[in-house]
Amino acid sequence: MACLHDHSCEEHDCSSDWSLYKHIDLTKVSALNEATTGSVKSVFKAWEQRLNSSGDFLESNEGDPELLVFIPFTSDVKIKGISIVGGADGTSPSKMRAFINRDGIDFSDAQSMQAVQEWELVENIQGVLEYQTRYSKFQSVANITLHFPENFGGDTTQIHYIGFKGEATQLKRDVVATIVYELTPNPSDHKTKAEGGGGLSHVGK
Repeated sequence: MACLHDHSCEEHDCSSDWSLYKHIDLTKVSALNEATTGSVKSVFKAWEQRLNSSGDFLESNEGDPELLVFIPFTSDVKIKGISIVGGADGTSPSKMRAFINRDGIDFSDAQSMQAVQEWELVENIQGVLEYQTRYSKFQSVANITLHFPENFGGDTTQIHYIGFKGEATQLKRDVVATIVYELTPNPSDHKTKAEGGGGLSHVGK
């Protein structure tokens, strides 16, 4: 279901809603199957810059539209919504799958593992759509991996913007890690039950 923007950004500060990019650890962001190494870092930017097409963008290798993007945060975050601005001429991703707090996922893992949530995407070249999360599943997010398995028929997949709507905790990730290390052994990883569905919102210009 598509949710459209229900307010004017002139009256409401949309940039503050979509400010989680400030809490992304860009030095550790990575993507598999990106045509230009490191280009994935360019898609995380301020809300008001989401339609700026003059800079770099993330693109898959020609003939292979699949992309896998790993995004770690500097503090735990709660994610309410995700916005994806893709390319034109069929190069926008048509599906998105999310994995939370799972390090080192490759394409084989992504294809075999259950995602926390999956979305059927719409071409969002104007940056007006929001994909809502199942919020209860997106608490205490230290990192998120987004899997884009296919597009709308283009030779490559292009992504110009990835935005996260939500809030960050007060503790930075390195502080949390230190506390956990000193007080108790690190808990073992556990799989999160997959949840499909989720709404799509119109978030405005």
